[in-house]
Amino acid sequence: MDATSLTERLKALLYTDDPGPGLFNPYASYDAERDLPDAVAIRRSNLERYITERSQTPSVVLLAEAPGPWGCRFSGVPITSEAQLVDPEFPIHGRQSSRMGEPLPEYSAGIYWRILEPWHHSVFTWNAVPYHPFKEGAPMSIRTPRVAEIKRFLPVVRAVLDAVGPCRVVAVGRKAERALAELDVDCTYVRHPSQGGATLFEEGIRSLFLEMHDDDR
Repeated sequence: MDATSLTERLKALLYTDDPGPGLFNPYASYDAERDLPDAVAIRRSNLERYITERSQTPSVVLLAEAPGPWGCRFSGVPITSEAQLVDPEFPIHGRQSSRMGEPLPEYSAGIYWRILEPWHHSVFTWNAVPYHPFKEGAPMSIRTPRVAEIKRFLPVVRAVLDAVGPCRVVAVGRKAERALAELDVDCTYVRHPSQGGATLFEEGIRSLFLEMHDDDR
């Protein structure tokens, strides 16, 4: 994985980008009510550290859909919460950007990394839409990314895939699957772990790595 190239590419694509209505860009947007004064710099640093820590050539890219309001929105790391980043036992490290007391947890992130723990060094996670999509007038809500938003961020997904060079790509959810289809990238589909999908997600992940293990024999 070319960590330096990916970091510089994401800086160019995301760090000064205006998210537009209905999207919160963790790497450029600032929320005075919920963010620490240097929250944007913290989230950028968390992202860059994540890329560096994953630089030992991950063999699998898992592409999810978009940040939720309590995970990547504050951590800057896909499907990862602040509470996980500050836990010394967690395999990814970073700092808290929220000003709402203790570091924020996220339910889906807890499920995701519990299941992936045996293979965490082999995976790099990204989102088809790297910004938090919210409903009008409700900044801490979550909505499904729009088709136009999926298409808007295809160059970012392509940059991630080119830099990582994975042997397998996994779509975590149908929106991620659509993004990869737009890029003509072969992928394996697994259920997103949120909203009752944890069991199917775990089954899909275990099947994938068992298949990869058999292919290596």
